[in-house]
Amino acid sequence: STPEHRSFPNGNNPPRQLLRLNVMFDNSIPDGQGGYKDRGGFWCSVEWWHQDAQRFAELFAKGMRVKVEGRAIMDRWPDKESGEEVQALKVEASRISILPHRLAEVTLLPSTNGQSTQHQQSRQVP
Repeated sequence: STPEHRSFPNGNNPPRQLLRLNVMFDNSIPDGQGGYKDRGGFWCSVEWWHQDAQRFAELFAKGMRVKVEGRAIMDRWPDKESGEEVQALKVEASRISILPHRLAEVTLLPSTNGQSTQHQQSRQVP
């Protein structure tokens, strides 16, 4: 799904930034012939609390391959209508990386630390 960014007040501190996305966790295994066989995967909600969540929400796109590191937890809450407990698995991510599959180009912005004077660089992905 399309990444969702939310910002939450945090007292006198900078707001807490949250990135939410639904990720398909595939379960591929080598097929013995140089390819892979899909053994079925599952969709899971991923939450990433990070100061750069808004910037990443702008970079991520639906269908993009990502690598997620973190911990799986069982989220529980009362159903609004019945009051019964509902539960769902989610991942609290510690890191999310973009994988190069299906990317056509990567663009680097100029360095902000003053060490590089090069202008914007683009590189075609092979």
